[in-house]
Amino acid sequence: QVQLVESGGGLVQAGGSLRLSCAASGRTFSANTMAWFRQVPGKEREFVASISWSGASTYYADSVKGRFTISRDNAKNTMYLQMNSLKPEDTAVYFCAADLTGQVKYWSSWRQWGQGTQVTVSS
Repeated sequence: QVQLVESGGGLVQAGGSLRLSCAASGRTFSANTMAWFRQVPGKEREFVASISWSGASTYYADSVKGRFTISRDNAKNTMYLQMNSLKPEDTAVYFCAADLTGQVKYWSSWRQWGQGTQVTVSS
């Protein structure tokens, strides 16, 4: 099907920026919607952003709108999340997701997940 590998996480100061990457392999990458989620201890996975196969349709959680930008490069089989003006509240493990079966905002709608990459924002 599809395999997903996130990278680009790390430790940054509040107000800084990071760019996450999700490298996908498999025949379905260029023909499927994908998304970013994040999760902190004790909480359910939270929707961050989604993008259609062409990149024409994007959708953001209110908490990140205006600060984060989702994009993809199908020629490179890679999806990105540009994270600017980072806040301590953005600290989480960030996951990329594929194989949509329902509404994009809900973690249970997605069948394929990467292993996650840690983002830590210090104050």
